[in-house]
Amino acid sequence: MQDPNLQSFQMNNKKKLVFIIIFVFLSNCSFDDKTGIWSGSKEEKNRISELEEKQNEVIDINKIYSSENKYTKEIILKTKINLTEPSKNISWYMSGLNNQNFLGNIYSTGIDKIFLKKKIGKNYLSLSQVTNSILFYRSNIILSDDKGTIFNINNNGKINWKKNIYKKIYKKIYKNLSLSIYKDKIYVADNIGFIYAISLDSGNIIWIKNHGIPLKSKIKIFQDKIFLINQENRILSFSIEDGSVIWDIRSISSFIKSQNLLSLAVSKQGYIIASTSAGDLLKINSRNGKVLWSLNTLGSSLEHATDFFKSSDVVISNKSIIFSTHSSIFSFNMDNGFINWEIKLSSIAIPIIDGNNIFFVSESGYFVILDLVSGKIISSTNILKILKKKHQSTKITGFIMGSGKIYAATLNGFLIVGSAYSGKAESFIKIKDPITSSPIINNGKLYLYTEKSKIIGFH
Repeated sequence: MQDPNLQSFQMNNKKKLVFIIIFVFLSNCSFDDKTGIWSGSKEEKNRISELEEKQNEVIDINKIYSSENKYTKEIILKTKINLTEPSKNISWYMSGLNNQNFLGNIYSTGIDKIFLKKKIGKNYLSLSQVTNSILFYRSNIILSDDKGTIFNINNNGKINWKKNIYKKIYKKIYKNLSLSIYKDKIYVADNIGFIYAISLDSGNIIWIKNHGIPLKSKIKIFQDKIFLINQENRILSFSIEDGSVIWDIRSISSFIKSQNLLSLAVSKQGYIIASTSAGDLLKINSRNGKVLWSLNTLGSSLEHATDFFKSSDVVISNKSIIFSTHSSIFSFNMDNGFINWEIKLSSIAIPIIDGNNIFFVSESGYFVILDLVSGKIISSTNILKILKKKHQSTKITGFIMGSGKIYAATLNGFLIVGSAYSGKAESFIKIKDPITSSPIINNGKLYLYTEKSKIIGFH
């Protein structure tokens, strides 16, 4: 009979040999060239390790820094507010609704009843307090979680398909996906550096490119070109056919501490307005990448040396560009970049323009109405005061206008309803889960997506 110790020794050696063979295989394997997700190279592993380290730094920094420039003035409305007729939309193809990020007064049936309440996906990492909005295509809803999984669900919350391209090497990386629907495909850009296209109907991968540098903006598509800003503040144009670079503009680089996505807008004439993390605002010809003008919105202010640069989405309205940093809201002339006005208050949610008025809600909870031409404050009300005092210490994470009502979501899980005509808060609904995405109105129904991956629909 064989010595038991010898038998155990041989068995351990066999296990070690199998382990070594598997390790060598995994270390040298690569995904096929068609998808190109990961070559298994040492450089890619090092890059992922650096990304993970930087994301941990972001968590620590978020605990230390916060904006101290809070607007706290209430102004009673003394004039009549006129609104346009609500417009009905039956699709929501991109963040900001359209290339101009122009929302306006959207038709809404109200929020009397909840018809959808379903947990979709798994959000584990609360790095960003504001996430991308959900999208709508026909009767389907498109959304993603922070593990990088994209879901296509129907109006009842049933999953049609789901897709996740990320392998084990990316498991610990927080994924912030920017999505856009264009010509029956979903185009995706992420904070790792991947840009890819998948079929809207099946979720099958069409192509994938590893840009190699984290992409840090919301994605816009115009005339078969994809537009994005990467972490180095380079503004890029990609082909929708295969993700190849068409043109590349180098802007002033900065260290991006925040996970908030930068903003792009494209005018109906094809001019790109880009906002970088260095506070630069640029107008670019989308066809050839020529910069038509560039300016810096921070001026001589030193406050950003000890705080994040945050901004709302850029909104294009006729010849005006409206957007907000976390210190001011601006209006610029679209043609020449000259400033029309600047007001020392801000919101990171998309300013809503309707008629001659601009509506926005500051992070600290003030619903403000401005005159579009002069920038004069017409009305200002603290809508958080409708909540109990213990719930008032929170942030507004997004808002939308529906048939003359303002629906504002809070980080501590409330949906506050106000009047765009009076500027006052009228009621609220307790959602319980933190709301990290701006409310969406589609086909008259309002939707929320919470931090715990729960989608809630109202009508």
